[in-house]
Amino acid sequence: MSSRSLPALVPAIVLSVALGGCTNTLERLSTIGSPPPQSPIENPAAARPPVQMPMPTPIAVERQPNSLWQPGARAFFKDQRASNVGDILTVTINIADTATLENTSARSRTNSEGAGLPSFLGYDIGSIAKRLPGRNAAADPSNLVEGSSSSSSSGTGSIERKETIALRVAAVVTQILPNGNLVVAGSQEVRVNSENRVLQVAGVVRPQDIRSTNEIPHDRLAEARIQYGGRGQITDVQRPRWGQELFDVIFPF
Repeated sequence: MSSRSLPALVPAIVLSVALGGCTNTLERLSTIGSPPPQSPIENPAAARPPVQMPMPTPIAVERQPNSLWQPGARAFFKDQRASNVGDILTVTINIADTATLENTSARSRTNSEGAGLPSFLGYDIGSIAKRLPGRNAAADPSNLVEGSSSSSSSGTGSIERKETIALRVAAVVTQILPNGNLVVAGSQEVRVNSENRVLQVAGVVRPQDIRSTNEIPHDRLAEARIQYGGRGQITDVQRPRWGQELFDVIFPF
């Protein structure tokens, strides 16, 4: 791409970004003064793609003669906790974190350097400099170079954070690691009016940490990834406009 064609692409890029923002703007303008429209009744199987979940390897059932229970029956002395790919367990999230950080730093440095050349190879540099045309009478060959510098900086910062989250979400076993640990992932979406709250959780758990109620606390998840947020009218109001975000990114000062 040549440098001449680059300025011609700038209006196209700005136009595409503006059109993307106008789509949401026009949709919001169409619902001013009226409640959000409801979706029409549709065939659930046709409206959504089929759900695909990780499934365990099929095991052939071998019926034992003179036995009241068949292998794999989910009852009577069988551990009901999640242990296979596709099983479901409940992750309980109880976060009550409080953090207060204060940092103060100060730095100061002063440097001074000097160099001179009164004589060189037996010659007096001062007498030679006096014979040069256009000489500076104040020139001192014993102090040819002299420099000094100083710098100082100080900074103060403080952070105060308080978070409280209490949630429960069902997760699915997606993988069994070679050491027997289970990889779980789950998501939950709840829409109230025009706000959609989204909860996502993922991590690695040990089978022995799963409680008898098939629950596991979030602090037992290794490499835990917990996301709690939303999208909708409230989130849209709290978020800066795309033009302001673009300005914050490209403005150098």
